[in-house]
Amino acid sequence: MMTDLIPICKLTVCFLSLFGLSEFLYYVIKVPVELSRKVSHIGTGFLTMLFPLWLHSHWSVLVMCASFFGLLVASKKLGFLQSINGIQRESYGSASYPVIVYLCFLLYTMLHDNHSDLVGLGWFYLPVLTMALADPAAAFVGSRWPLGKFRIGIDTKSLSGCLAFFSVAFLLAFVWFYPFPIPVLQKLAMFTLIALSGTLAEAFSSKGLDNFTIPAAVAISLFVSMFVLV
Repeated sequence: MMTDLIPICKLTVCFLSLFGLSEFLYYVIKVPVELSRKVSHIGTGFLTMLFPLWLHSHWSVLVMCASFFGLLVASKKLGFLQSINGIQRESYGSASYPVIVYLCFLLYTMLHDNHSDLVGLGWFYLPVLTMALADPAAAFVGSRWPLGKFRIGIDTKSLSGCLAFFSVAFLLAFVWFYPFPIPVLQKLAMFTLIALSGTLAEAFSSKGLDNFTIPAAVAISLFVSMFVLV
């Protein structure tokens, strides 16, 4: 873990800089909080892509995720980081995200030695990228072109948003695993299962818990695909 000390410091500076950018956009540029949250959301997703490249131990990732979990919980209770927390609805999304990132990285460290490098990295990258890209795509399309609205509990969803999520998730799975040498029909079943599970997790989650359930659903469906379908 000591060999990861410098990368941990670099990543910490990057994450704090991202939060600073979100605060600048919210307080100085006066962008809506939903936009500043999306900046943090997408930026965090891409910064976590550096974890397998820079960090060698899941304990290092645990330290980082636990630290930012504490920071985000404290910011909510003490009223700072309003570029992330300044929404009217109740949300646990910010705090749940570091938890699932660590669990995905732990899964990656447990399973990646049994597969090629591309497939091994997918255990971490695909769940996190699906969260970082497909969820904002669904939110954008669902708010801009809210076709086929329906309610699940207290939340209003749209078929257009679900279709946007499914399309992005399917494309990510296709790009990542298409070179994997399995029959085409099995690949299509794999891509569909991954995209559909993420879409359902997003549709049925509330209070920001989709930050946890989407990567979890993708990781579980990927596990089923690799050890059952393939």
